[in-house]
This record gives sequence, structure tokens and C-alpha cells, in this order.
Amino acid sequence: MKSVFYGAALLMVANVAKADVDPVDSLQVSQSLSLDEVVVSATRVTKAMPIAYSDLSKQELVKRNDGQGIPFLISQSPSVIMTSDAGNGVGYSGFRIRGTDANRINITLNGVPVNDSESHSVFWVNMPDIASSVENVQIQRGVGTSMNGGAAFGATVAMQTQNPDLNPYMDYSVSAGSFGTVRNTVRGGTGLLKDHFVFDARYSNVRSDGFISRAKANMSSYFVSGAYYGDNTLIKFQTFGSSEKTYQAWEGVPSSMLNTNRTYNPCGEYEDENGIVRYYDNQTDNYWQRHYHLMATKRLSDTWSMNMTLHYTDGEGYYEDYKAGAKYASYKLPVYIDSQGNEQKKTDIVRRKWLENDFYGAIYNANYRGENMMFTFGAAGNHYDGDHYGRVMWAKAANSLPKPNYEYYFNTGKKTDYNTFVKLNYQFLPGLIGFADLQYRGIDYSIKGSDDKAGDNVNISKHWNFFNPKIGLNFQKGAHKAFASFSVANREPGRDNFTEAGKGEQPVHETLYDYEAGYTYEQPKFNAGVNLYYMDYNNQLILSGKISEIGEALTTNIKDSYRFGVELITGVKLTSWLNWNGNATFSSNKVQHFTEYVDDWDTGEQRAEYLGTTNISFSPDVIANSMFDIKYKDFSASFNSQYVGRQYMDNSSAKDRSIDAYFINSLRVGYVFNPRFVKELSIDVTVNNLFNEKYETNGWVYSYYSEGKRGKEDGYFTQAGTNAMVRLSVRF
Repeated sequence: MKSVFYGAALLMVANVAKADVDPVDSLQVSQSLSLDEVVVSATRVTKAMPIAYSDLSKQELVKRNDGQGIPFLISQSPSVIMTSDAGNGVGYSGFRIRGTDANRINITLNGVPVNDSESHSVFWVNMPDIASSVENVQIQRGVGTSMNGGAAFGATVAMQTQNPDLNPYMDYSVSAGSFGTVRNTVRGGTGLLKDHFVFDARYSNVRSDGFISRAKANMSSYFVSGAYYGDNTLIKFQTFGSSEKTYQAWEGVPSSMLNTNRTYNPCGEYEDENGIVRYYDNQTDNYWQRHYHLMATKRLSDTWSMNMTLHYTDGEGYYEDYKAGAKYASYKLPVYIDSQGNEQKKTDIVRRKWLENDFYGAIYNANYRGENMMFTFGAAGNHYDGDHYGRVMWAKAANSLPKPNYEYYFNTGKKTDYNTFVKLNYQFLPGLIGFADLQYRGIDYSIKGSDDKAGDNVNISKHWNFFNPKIGLNFQKGAHKAFASFSVANREPGRDNFTEAGKGEQPVHETLYDYEAGYTYEQPKFNAGVNLYYMDYNNQLILSGKISEIGEALTTNIKDSYRFGVELITGVKLTSWLNWNGNATFSSNKVQHFTEYVDDWDTGEQRAEYLGTTNISFSPDVIANSMFDIKYKDFSASFNSQYVGRQYMDNSSAKDRSIDAYFINSLRVGYVFNPRFVKELSIDVTVNNLFNEKYETNGWVYSYYSEGKRGKEDGYFTQAGTNAMVRLSVRF
């Protein structure tokens, strides 16, 4: 009965799933998609759309997943590089695509925005082992298609949670390896019940000491899903969440110590009364987050379907740190008078900086498929409400706190983000399809209260109206495909752009004009592709060296900057059991008419130096990947390599303020057993950084002049040398 129902469901959704079907195929008839995929169809692209993209399937994610975050799992996709604070991919991690950092990459899960509404960042530490509940990941490079949440200024990452399994299952996976890293994951599902209901669940725990000293992480997460399948209807409810306690490794290793102590971590460092260096034992980040998604898909007729998603996310947490020599005035504490009657302006304190937030909204789209046309209309409204506050938990001068847990600032951030779009694919001639995507996006944002950086009486209220058009042509005939497109994206400033703005300065929104063209040739045993892109930025916000009155680094709107590059992708089936895939990105990433500002400690002012055209920070000219995969009966293996060119840590193009190029390799071998007592038992071993390369993936730098000479303070995020993980998986 289950197989009969499943077959009927696939046939029934042949027309419902049209928004995610390749129009070239959909204008004939496709019966290969399920109702689950319709839910996220408005945020995903297909082969017939003029957008450069790559997909990671569930099988690929499972193969790579030893407990590291999504940034590690997608790191060999075109134009992607990853970084990890702890140095081994567990805990705080991130990625860049085409040199663009995470707060300019639009990330969605089931079409629901994942980026924080205020900072635009994504904190993967709050989604540990989410990969174990993800069906697929699509990376759209460039502006991509219309989506919810923040603007895509370099890429979009669209994730879809797992589809229900119509057969009962239970599996357990444990990974263990270097740096005390252990991941335990248990998953199970009921299969199809009474021809209509399916339930799935997962629980994971990931622990690691980290490569960096005192970079421990303890993260737990859950995922629960229930789905109802009707004749023309899918209703699915999912909830997933996490808790994490991660010891801070946010400051990096000074360049002066890179050759002597690559695991050094200065976070929480202080001197006691005897001048002995000690480390605060609760220098931690703590956060709890819960997500709720209610999704419905309805087939209205042979040509129309619609989807709606209601979502709610709540989170709360803090980071605690030891601040040596903190100024009383900075924490709104009364000046302390010691026993000798002397006024003390500084003391050591322990503080907690809290964030409590709620994020909720609704997403809707309707899909039409005619003989020569596909049409999607969508709308969404989301609201964010966040409380930011800081408390002094302890002060070295015992009587200097007015009261326990003294609150020294409190502000609220509120943001309403709404959009509507229409998306059209029209077949002009056999194989020739036109694409248009027109989005209107409105944003209301306010910050009110007191802030630890912006001071008291913060009152920021902003509104933006953005029109983001995308047009293109796609031609496909046989193994050949070619496309060209032009897109516009507008992005509002983030929270820090306002709270850390210079005196008298107000950030303005950024605009990206994205020109893309590509060609691919695809055969069963060989494929190759080339994508050209020119991303022209107007008023991009970058670090210029300017500082605020309290010494915070400021971002400044730069009139002209661009990214110009070519992405090469190829794959060869060398034998029936050996495949090779590779990709490479060659790019030029420039800021034009750049003026650098550097502190002059001798004068107390800043020096301004016009540098003209310089390299955009953290944007390597070369990113390349090579992947060999072996599959012979129950044995599998892969050998992967990545090369990343030099990255500059500021926009001055100075080599002494850069990250050296690096070349790393990894090896994985695995075997699947089929014993009688379980359905499947598999074991695999992964060795990362096979040849023990000493390399860094991220960093920061602060420059100054002292006694007429230029100096710097910096921090580099070193990555682990050769390390290994062993994984055992059992399916019952």
C-alpha cells in the first residue's frame, strides 16, 4: 500500500511541482519531484534559469559530515572558502563566496531567512549538525533569484530540510577523532502511517576541545518533523533547535607567534596581583535557539499550485568575558576611591552581553505552468524584535557595583522586512527561454535605548524601499547550455554600521549591479563549464581605517568597487569506479579611489593616504579545488585538494598585512558492511590536512604610527595540522 501511495503522490505532483522543474523539461511533463520540493521552489533555481549555481545532495552531505558545520561541508564548491575560529571546523565557523563574507550572503532554510535581521550574519554555531537533517543545499553565485531575508551581495545558500522517509528506519552515527572531537547522532522515522502521516526525529551532540587552546565546544541540537499527505495537499510541521556553550577563540594568534605557538588564545587573559598570567575560566559564548516551521502546499488545478509557510524563531544567550583594566566610565560605574583616598579610574570586571530576540513571519507563493510559460508570484512579511543589554557581573573593587548584575546599557532593535515578487520563465523558441524576476522589498528598522558603543539616547529610525530586477536568457540544446543575465540588488546597512558610525556620518544603502554569462557542456562521462561575472558595487561598506571616538573600527561607504572573475568547472568519469571533478575561480577584486586612514599616536590624529586602486580585503585572486572519488562495490574513497591565493586583511594591498596562500589536501576511505543483524553498517576514516600544511584562513589587523614608524597589532586564525576522524554508522 505504501508503494502504491508513493507512486500516486509522485504522479499527482507532476504539475504541482512545476516551480522547481527545469522549464525545458516541465513544458513537456516531469514526474520526478515530490510535494516536499514545492515548498522551497520559489527560492531555488533550475538548469533553465540564467544563474550560476551548484547543488549538494543529501548523499554528498552525509559522506562529508563528521560533525563540522555547513561551512566545512560546502568548502569545495566553486568560489567557496571556509574559516574556523577553533581551527578544526567545530564551533564558530564561516565561509566566503567570491570573496563576499557571510553577512552579504543570503541564507535560507525551507525558504525562511537564517541571516540575523540586524547584523545580517549567520552563526552556524547555533545550528550544530543541521546537515544531518538537510536534504540538499543549493549555492547560487551572484545575486541569484528572489528570496526572503537579506540581500544577496555575493551568493545565496538555499537549504531544504529532509524529506520524510516513507519506510520506518532508525540509525545511529558516532564520529571521534583529533582534539577530543566526538559527535553522536541518532535519527529515526515512523515511515508512512495510515497512508497519510510521516514522523521523523533527530538528536545530536557535538563536543570538541578545538585545535586552538581553550576553544572547547559543547553543542546539542534536535529536529522533529511531522507531515500529512493528502490527495492534493501536503502539510508539514517542523521544529528544530540547539544549545551551545563555546569557549571564545575570537582574537586570533599574533603574527609574532605564528612560528612559535600556533594554538595561542589570548581570550580571557589577565595578570593577577603577583603579575602571573592567568586565564578566566568562563570566557564563553552561550546561546539557545528554537525554530518552528509550518508549511502547506496545495494543488489547485492542473496548472496552479500554491505554498505557504509560517515561521517563528526565538533565541536568547550571552557571552561572558573578563575585561582587565576596564574604565569605570565605559561601564557607567561611579569612580572608585581606594582606602588611601585616591581616585581609581580603572578596574578588572566580568561582564555579560545579552541578546534576546524573536523572529516571525509568513511566506507565500503561487505557481502557474502553461504550455510555454512558468510564472511564480510571491510575497513575504517578517518581523524581528531584539533586546540587547549588558551586565557587570563582578568587579575587582568589590564595592564599586551599585547592585548585583548591574545593567549598564539596554536597547531594542526592531525590524520589519516585507517583499513581493513575480518571476517568469517564457519559452520563445525550442530551447530558448527568457527569464524575468522583479522584486520590491521594503524595510523598517529602528534602534532605541542606550548602547555600549553608541552611548545613551540612541534613536535610529530608518526606512528603505528597494526595487531589485533580474533579467536573462537561457539557451539549451542537447549537451549545450548558455546563459546571460543582469541583476540589481540593494542592501541596507547592518546594526553595527549605525551604532559604530563616526561622528556626523550616516551610512547609506549599497547597490550591486551583477552581470553574468556562462556556458556548459554536459555528457554522462564528461562535463565542463565556464561562468563569467562582473559585480559592480556602488557605495559598498568597507573598513577604511577610520575609528570612532571610542576607538572602534568604522565602515565607510566607498563609491566604486568591483569583482570581476571567471569560474571554471569540469568533471570526468575516468573509469566505471573513478571520477574526477574540479573547479577554479580566477578573479580581480578592487576598490577604486581608496583613501586609507591610520592612527598617529604621536599627534593623536589620523593620517590619510590616498592609495588609488587596491585589492578588496579577504578576496583571493585564485580559488581551486580538485576531487577524486572512487566507488567500487562497498568500498569508497575520495582525495580532495584546495588552493587559496593570498588574502589581504585590510584594503591597503600591503603584503605584511595579508594571509599567505595555502594548499591543503584531505583523504577519506570507507566501507559498507551488510551483516544479518542490522540493515547496514559502515565505517569511514577521514584525514584532514594530509600533509600538515601550516596555514591561516582569516584574521584582523590594526595599524598605527608611533615615533614616526608604522606598526600594527593583528590576529591570525590558524587551522589545524594533520588531524583525523573515524565514523561508525549503523542503520537498523
